[in-house]
Amino acid sequence: MHSMQFCCKYSLLSIRNCKQTLIEIVQTFHMINKEEIQRRIVELDVEHRDLDAVIEMLTLDGHHDQLQLRRLKKRKLQLKDYITLLKMQLVPDVPA
Repeated sequence: MHSMQFCCKYSLLSIRNCKQTLIEIVQTFHMINKEEIQRRIVELDVEHRDLDAVIEMLTLDGHHDQLQLRRLKKRKLQLKDYITLLKMQLVPDVPA
């Protein structure tokens, strides 16, 4: 029974993370102000660095939860993709 509850909680967290990422991507397309995009990039860079530090501490500790570590790494990759998407918006389109 306990493992079933754990699986349900993990599934809900995964769904929430995916939903949050999709919301962030949709919000990206509504950002038209260059300064707003740059501000968001800085915020996400800080969160990305913080996650990197947490992941490193957990790895060095040796008593880390593998599932938690995978979730943190996945979120870190999502942040990196989102930062790249925002940076692409700052580059003007060049006709081919």
